Amino acid sequence: MAVCLPSTTNVIQTIHYPPSTIHPSTIIVTMSYAIITVPAAPVRKKPNHRSEMTNQLLFGEAVKILKRKKEKWLKVQSLTDGYIGWLTHHLITVTDKDTALQPTKKLAASFYSSIRVNGVVMNIPQGASMVGLAKKHGGFDDFKYECSNDIIELEKVNRHAETLIANAYTWLNAPYLWGGRTVLGVDCSGFAQLMYQLIGVQLPRDAWQQAQEGTIVKKLEEAQPGDLAFFDDKDEIVHVGILLSPNQIIHAAGKVRIDAIDKKGIIHNESGKRTHRLSLLKRLL
Repeated sequence: MAVCLPSTTNVIQTIHYPPSTIHPSTIIVTMSYAIITVPAAPVRKKPNHRSEMTNQLLFGEAVKILKRKKEKWLKVQSLTDGYIGWLTHHLITVTDKDTALQPTKKLAASFYSSIRVNGVVMNIPQGASMVGLAKKHGGFDDFKYECSNDIIELEKVNRHAETLIANAYTWLNAPYLWGGRTVLGVDCSGFAQLMYQLIGVQLPRDAWQQAQEGTIVKKLEEAQPGDLAFFDDKDEIVHVGILLSPNQIIHAAGKVRIDAIDKKGIIHNESGKRTHRLSLLKRLL
């Protein structure tokens, strides 16, 4: 079993799986689906701990297992956004296809929510998928947890720019981390993706993919709060931020910050220097 504790609890311990749980080391080709059962799983470009971290998968997110290598490494594809990368088997619990494909209905609302998994505390980040949660009990197969923290019910969430912007403000000063998707480290597209995810709108993982979503806003002066602004380098989309107004943007660059923007691009508030060249504006709400 697992239980949610008050968010003041900040101890993370090793999870002990019950005897009936299939250990990830026994994964074979026919067991091709799994769910992330750690707070945030690093996903790497290659099957090596020294390889670049290209993404993080949060607790409760489901994956399809594509390949196994060197016993502990698994090539997986996120069932949320299709992103592919490598992680180790320690970070997942295998399940069947039907369980993995169940739509996410609830997300963790707090920056860090303490749950109990088999009697042991685990702290999960904002945006984690509360798989199978009904009242205070959740889980799948033999993996069970208890949670009494606040949650976001996606069927009831306010999908308006005001909610999106309010959430984004709470992430100010979160450090930049390539591939990151938590308040302890996030990249530009991870920030945009998660802010939209918290209001029930799913975006792809990378900025260039996100630039293909929504409808084009032709002029900056026509932009509305919550619109996405994309920036290029040699015609390649390399950065994204969320507009607060036609002259302000919140984005992850060094840290999550607010800067000025005009039709040419972002102007760093402290230095006054131009840092990113505006390429495209998109509306998703």
